[in-house]
Amino acid sequence: MFSGTARQSMPAYMHLAEALGLVIVAVEYRLAPETPYPGPVEDCAAGLAWTFENAEKLGIDGNRVIVLGQSAGGGLAASLILLARDHGHRMPLGLMLTAPMLDDRNNTVSAWQMEGIDTWGRSRNEVGWTALLGSQRGTPGVPPYAAPARATDLSGLPPTFLDVGSAETFRDEVVEFASKIWKSGGQAELHVWPGGFHGYELLAPAASISRDTRTAREAWLRRVLAGGSSTKA
Repeated sequence: MFSGTARQSMPAYMHLAEALGLVIVAVEYRLAPETPYPGPVEDCAAGLAWTFENAEKLGIDGNRVIVLGQSAGGGLAASLILLARDHGHRMPLGLMLTAPMLDDRNNTVSAWQMEGIDTWGRSRNEVGWTALLGSQRGTPGVPPYAAPARATDLSGLPPTFLDVGSAETFRDEVVEFASKIWKSGGQAELHVWPGGFHGYELLAPAASISRDTRTAREAWLRRVLAGGSSTKA
């Protein structure tokens, strides 16, 4: 929410682009606390709208756009989809959330359990959410477009892929988000990787768990994209 650039996670996903013939469009959203909510998610919405509008210029199929986000970007990706659904905007073909940051309340079992253990612990999580929401963090009035875990109705979402490590602060909020999608009648594929900490596939890319993670993501993308047209996504 408060650090990083649009290119930071690019290397982790280039293999998917190369394997599947994809184009990656990365949004350089403004960072908190200089730009608090709703600035970052509005930037993401503008980026998605631009991608749809410029699909032909980019040489891609606008009907085969996948929204992907990792960590804080995963939270923004989920917020973006809820915003698009509720405001009647064009929806992407699928949504991929990798270790997404979804719940500003920061009070799940895994958040407490992994404090001082995970690479992104509860205290750091509080800093991140406070940067985005200020004094509103953790209060009843936080909207789902700011913290997607606040949403009670997750119907109308595109097919969604979620993954998270079992030794990760975000574990329980990601599992709960997938459960809400199923409860709302939607499609979700959830992977909880045994022993995985936040960012394990970036910090230990050669580990077997990291290879399995990449394989699962690629397999899901292939299935979802197979439902679209045959031109480049």
